[in-house]
Amino acid sequence: MLTQEQVLGILEGTQRTLLIAGVSVLFGILLGIVIALFKISRSKALNGLAWFYVWIFRGTPMLMQLFVFYYALPLFTYDVFGVSLRIPALLAAFIAFSLNSAAYLSEIFRGAIQSIDKGQMEAAKALGMSYYQAMFKIIIPQSYRRLIPPLGNELITLVKDTSLVASISLFDLLRTVQVMNNSSGEWVYFIYAGVIYLFVTSIIQLVFDRLEKKYSVYE
Repeated sequence: MLTQEQVLGILEGTQRTLLIAGVSVLFGILLGIVIALFKISRSKALNGLAWFYVWIFRGTPMLMQLFVFYYALPLFTYDVFGVSLRIPALLAAFIAFSLNSAAYLSEIFRGAIQSIDKGQMEAAKALGMSYYQAMFKIIIPQSYRRLIPPLGNELITLVKDTSLVASISLFDLLRTVQVMNNSSGEWVYFIYAGVIYLFVTSIIQLVFDRLEKKYSVYE
């Protein structure tokens, strides 16, 4: 039976898990749109920059990215500038997960944007719109329906991947029950955590399934 203190600890860990996932996907969406536009841009410089960004963050482990921002960044700044720039663990998690999420979401956005018929862009330009006006007023609004399933999958993945923050001593849901297990020897705490993860991811899946069904009628 859980004590009141344990219940509060699990709730706090769950809240931190959802906070990291929510903030990361929000900033990931904003940055991902920019990267996607860079990648489909005719500018070779912007296209190359976007390609390099996606290559780095999709090609390296999420755990390593966390270590870079939390452990390696202070060492790097000390060696170069003589000042150790150590950032809080929660902020390091926000940065690492947001940047990683942006890399994956940018490819999702790029695919959705490029799936829109090219005639839409040509028609918008014929009406006197600039490239960016056409993109934000015509193309992107038509592509958002196709973003719903992969966006839901990305959010579910983020919720599960937040368990990696235990490696930088941040008490998310999994880290909290792990400490409870270590102190009591009771494995049942992992069952509680598993149920919570399943509940949260099921709710996300349900919401995005309904959104997909709602907007698919307009396709």
